[in-house]
Amino acid sequence: MRMAVFISRSAHDTLEFAKAYASTLKAGDVVLLNGDMGAGKTVFAKGVALGLGIDDEVLSPTYAYMNDYGGRLYHYDCYRLSSGAQAEALGLADYFYGEGVCLVEWAENIADILPENCKIVTIQKLGENGRRIEY
Repeated sequence: MRMAVFISRSAHDTLEFAKAYASTLKAGDVVLLNGDMGAGKTVFAKGVALGLGIDDEVLSPTYAYMNDYGGRLYHYDCYRLSSGAQAEALGLADYFYGEGVCLVEWAENIADILPENCKIVTIQKLGENGRRIEY
């Protein structure tokens, strides 16, 4: 499958792009957010939340593993997980088959339990403010 690319010149561009990207998502979609630390994954998640009509402040779920935004958006950070079994034991896999959209950071750590047909968004830094977003 061929990926499309958006070049962002600022965090605002990334936010606005993600807001528009949200309109392509439907309940039950699982989106894997790939990118190095500080690439802009949380900024992207904030934009998706806005695009889904969520006004809550979106924060990185680093210590919680997953933040639930009204059952419409589940934002995962799997950085500290070492296996899919660990995620399942925490009940995190249950949300993949729910009515909300799942955004999963560091998905490679739980690759063995991810559903089929996940969407993939990869964010690469291009200097201080620029980002290459492949989707």
